Amino acid sequence: MSKDKVGYADLHVHTTYSDGMLTPEEVVGKALDLNLKAIAITDHDCIEGIEPAIKAAKGTSLEIVPGVEVSAAVEDKEIHLLGYFIDWKSSPIVDTLTGMKTNRVERMEKILSLLKEQGLEISEEKVFGTLKEGTVGRLHLARIMVEEGKVRNIQEAFDKYIGDGKPCHIKHKRLDFSKAIKMIRRSGGVPVIAHPGTMGSDKYFPVYIEKGLRGVEAFHSKHNFVVNNKYVRLAKKYGLLITGGSDCHGMGPGRILIGKTTVSCETLDELREEAERIKAELG
Repeated sequence: MSKDKVGYADLHVHTTYSDGMLTPEEVVGKALDLNLKAIAITDHDCIEGIEPAIKAAKGTSLEIVPGVEVSAAVEDKEIHLLGYFIDWKSSPIVDTLTGMKTNRVERMEKILSLLKEQGLEISEEKVFGTLKEGTVGRLHLARIMVEEGKVRNIQEAFDKYIGDGKPCHIKHKRLDFSKAIKMIRRSGGVPVIAHPGTMGSDKYFPVYIEKGLRGVEAFHSKHNFVVNNKYVRLAKKYGLLITGGSDCHGMGPGRILIGKTTVSCETLDELREEAERIKAELG
């Protein structure tokens, strides 16, 4: 690892192209303010924020890692998979995510209809705006509900209306985890399980690995010291790469979350080398 790459990377950052509050340009600015060496743009089911971030970082010391966070399912359980160093212009990922974006739009239309039945009318134009790129999700809707005075805060929106099992909740279609892993690998990316400490069970890890999982996000802003160590041990047990990131969506309580959780650039180099191996296998 070269001397100029000594430092830290945040490998889990969202932008306004999914449910983040900061544009790609703002994310780059915050990362530079924090003297980070690299950030991964990992929007939900969406790759449109990558290119603007790369353009914003051009000529600076900041490396942009092209990534994605994919909503997937194992049996009926939701999991999230991160893909690092993906070829975000390749057809395996573009075609699949285009279909997932359509599913998200249809789901949101159904949620808005249910909210209307509850007496909370929010126009599709307000929610979708001039959306041509990126994805729309419940957090985006919850923020609008707060802005319009329908609820006092985002938590109330989820607790009363749009959270899992609530009156206006609609499950969205998710990729089978094996297809999600395959999609990431076919785009030359490294598939990593996101924030496993928030998902309740580790019993599926052998199955994930059998299908091509290559890493674990052991370090995450919602993991404490004990959880961090648990997943470091699990990664070592299965021979998986260890990654980490803040899962930044914008403003936290009084601060920007970007950079709250980081990993060394040595970790980043290990991911890069794995991506090169996967791309070599693709020919």
